[in-house]
Amino acid sequence: MEAMSPTFSKAARPRIALASTRLDMHDLLGAALAQFGHVDWCRVEDAGDPASVQAALCWHPPADLLQRLPSLTLIQSLAAGVDHLHPALAGRSGLPPVCRVVDRHMGDTMAGYVCWAVLSHHRGMHEYLAQARRREWLGHPVPEPAGHTVGLAGLGELGMACARALRTLGYGVRGWSRTPKAQAPDGVRAYHGDAQLGEFLSGCDTLVCLLPLTPSTRGILNADLFARLKPGAHLINAARGEHLVTADLLRALDGGTLAAATLDAFEQEPLAEDDPLWRHPRITITPHIGARTPFTVILRQTLENLACVRAGRAPGGLVDLAAGY
Repeated sequence: MEAMSPTFSKAARPRIALASTRLDMHDLLGAALAQFGHVDWCRVEDAGDPASVQAALCWHPPADLLQRLPSLTLIQSLAAGVDHLHPALAGRSGLPPVCRVVDRHMGDTMAGYVCWAVLSHHRGMHEYLAQARRREWLGHPVPEPAGHTVGLAGLGELGMACARALRTLGYGVRGWSRTPKAQAPDGVRAYHGDAQLGEFLSGCDTLVCLLPLTPSTRGILNADLFARLKPGAHLINAARGEHLVTADLLRALDGGTLAAATLDAFEQEPLAEDDPLWRHPRITITPHIGARTPFTVILRQTLENLACVRAGRAPGGLVDLAAGY
């Protein structure tokens, strides 16, 4: 049973602004918002008295968010990532708590996506689907998962969930993170920092990007990195589109450095109809569906975090803006 959201007295009824320059979040969240009728939800542009708004639920909010809403006590991301907040918050001092979404079910969902992407390429499922369309009954050798190593760039909650699932399927798994992790799942070799990145990459038959987007990871999926992977590796990007240098990917696929790519995140979404990624025969595209948190969970966490702030307690999913996550 899902936890109940906090309730507020009529006098303490919170006012929360939905702030986005890319989505009409009121329309997007409409059905879920109706379940929280004890809250005054408004679009940031319809806030009326800006000083009456205590919290902002954001997805690429306007750059002048803090000027528009001077009484904020909480800034809540619509997602697990907070890179979309940086233009509005970068370099600002005296910020209220900034929180990201924490969803224990998201790890399971992402693990399912990553396992599908790994298996689909490793077992040659695209070829079997093409054969089926041609009505061809033709089997191919079944590769052993133990002979295929999946590297997870990013060992946060999502990376750890993927590591455990891949190990259960019998794959070799290694992981890399910017800083050391206290404990990796059994059988997973952990690497960290720039000094160990090359060693990590050299053993990857498949590389999965689950990194947070920060200044140091923007463009990390580039020609230099591809050249350090095992020849003919498979790239899976389930993080952010800005991690990937698209021109370098296309050259790596055409030149044989990479054998295939599965992409779930893009710098521009939806992906433009004329984008060359659509047309490449060795690229599989999915429309950013690797993992999604139900809107009711996001809204409930927003209210729980606001209640914590009002009570003088630390909210959940508190973000270190200096680190970027």
